[in-house]
Amino acid sequence: MKEALNFKGISSKNWKKITANKVAEGISERIVWEGDNGKKAIIFEFSPGSKYPGIDKHESGSEQIYVISGTFNDGRDDHNEGSFINNPIGTSHIPQSSDGCVVLVTFPES
Repeated sequence: MKEALNFKGISSKNWKKITANKVAEGISERIVWEGDNGKKAIIFEFSPGSKYPGIDKHESGSEQIYVISGTFNDGRDDHNEGSFINNPIGTSHIPQSSDGCVVLVTFPES
């Protein structure tokens, strides 16, 4: 028996074609995917010198960050292009970038 491919529910978007929404001064977001229970994937673009205005707390769920380009800083460490950061529930950080960066952030659930 030959298996059939199943593409039901698969979606694809080019983040560069999605309209950016301003989140804070020098920071914009492009939502590339939204699922159930607050699950989502968002591309964030940080202009050089931008800093999230406050502490990003992970009280209801974890967050994963993949640095697509540039250097992302979490308030403690610089994370260069290609870095993957897992922020478990209960952790916090201050997203920022001195040189500018593009990151993919996934929110498993809220």
